[in-house]
Amino acid sequence: MSASTELKAPVIVLVRPQLGENIGKAARAMLNFGLTELRLVTPRDGWPNPSAGPAAAGADDVLARAEVFETLADAVSDCANVYATTVRKRGVTKPVVTPEHAAHEVHTAPGRSAYVFGPERSGLETEDVALARAILTVPINPEFASLNLAQAVILCAYEWSKGAGLSQPTLEEILPPAPQEELEGMIGQFETLLAPTKYFYPESRAGATRRTLRNMLTKPGWNSLEIRTMRGVLSALGGNRKPRPIE
Repeated sequence: MSASTELKAPVIVLVRPQLGENIGKAARAMLNFGLTELRLVTPRDGWPNPSAGPAAAGADDVLARAEVFETLADAVSDCANVYATTVRKRGVTKPVVTPEHAAHEVHTAPGRSAYVFGPERSGLETEDVALARAILTVPINPEFASLNLAQAVILCAYEWSKGAGLSQPTLEEILPPAPQEELEGMIGQFETLLAPTKYFYPESRAGATRRTLRNMLTKPGWNSLEIRTMRGVLSALGGNRKPRPIE
């Protein structure tokens, strides 16, 4: 992540979090989407909390850097854009935005930003929401408007990440196509194993059959690992059967 991206990354503020496990899960959700700055306001069981580490599943650096504050005002004192996450307005008149809209503002508005999350059981109090510039909420089932802390964090972090230029992990795992030489070797091995079985019989159709086989084997876009695997399969099959003589 670039320095400019880190500067625009929102701070995650957990107000009076109750369980260390939930703090750890929130840290895990943050790091999944490139957020690393966690601030805690009077966590119920104190800090550090031994239950947070296992739940963080490797997001230990986020926990190690977490800061503890006595009040929410202190925790967001350096932030110009503060979003209170809640499903209710709680009698406070504030602009109401979605995670997508808030993420756009975080990337474009001057100053630091913070997403504020309340205690697991009760959520943010009216006094907490009053400190925010806007209320952040999501369209949700009115009959069951209940998200756990990590779920709420991951919704906001994910929307922010879409504008942060994070790489797609699955794209990095895709191997390049194998060179033609390796592909030819696999096709030749197929033909060698198939020839004694009269697969290319009659001779008048042998050319067309070989072309069809080649077309099938060149369609998938094999990488080198896939070709080695397939050739290993062919070698195993070929070693377990005796070639029939060509009649």
